[in-house]
Amino acid sequence: MTRWIVINLPSWLLLAGLVVAVAGGTAVFQAVVRHRFPRLKQGGHNEAATFVFPVVAVVYGFLIGFIVLALWGQVNVADQTTRTEGAVAVHLARGRNAFGETESARIRQSLLGYGRAATAEWPLAATGHATPEAENAVNRLQSTYESIRPRSDAQRAFLNNSLASLRELSLARTERLLEARSNVGPPLSLWMVVFLTSGLVLGFSVIFDAGQAKMHYGMIAAVSVLVATNLFLVTELSYPFLGEFSTSPEPLHELVEMLAPPR
Repeated sequence: MTRWIVINLPSWLLLAGLVVAVAGGTAVFQAVVRHRFPRLKQGGHNEAATFVFPVVAVVYGFLIGFIVLALWGQVNVADQTTRTEGAVAVHLARGRNAFGETESARIRQSLLGYGRAATAEWPLAATGHATPEAENAVNRLQSTYESIRPRSDAQRAFLNNSLASLRELSLARTERLLEARSNVGPPLSLWMVVFLTSGLVLGFSVIFDAGQAKMHYGMIAAVSVLVATNLFLVTELSYPFLGEFSTSPEPLHELVEMLAPPR
């Protein structure tokens, strides 16, 4: 469900929807509680709530902060993997002139084919699946370098370095696909913890009477916006290759722009 939301809903719409849903739902719940339990307005329970509410808020803040930090770390790892893949490919493209003109043209064509195939594959690769075109492009690139016959010690050294870089590129691509396949967001049990703690924070803010109704509703609105924002962050950061907070194929686009013939 969350994957569909991240893919199909703009981030601003998701944030606005969560704020409206959480704030509106909490306001309705508050109105019902104030109507059904008028004695809460006397504030006799505020002393206990004043003691418990900060504890709940601290635990909630620590938990959400830990989850968001962990998810942001996954996005950074995915971004670094993609940058490594693109940087290695650009490095190979820049070093192709160390070989003869014919070999250089073949390397350029193979790298360009890989860049275009990997870029076209990106929407599917974001879910951890590869396309036959991209896999064939990797194999053609490998065959291109293996078919080079160095004519000097310098070319032999460049070829060895290029083969090592090619292995690094292939490894980065494999890691990227595995990361996209395995990073599927928090498990259901963790989502239950997030919703439970969010509900506790909202519940205590509802029963903690601030005296004046307008002030109480204002406090509820502020807490609701905070909870909605945290839910938004957890949802958007759950998938490192999906959504507006995800890593992008820009490093691969740079390879294509570098090798594509001028228009």
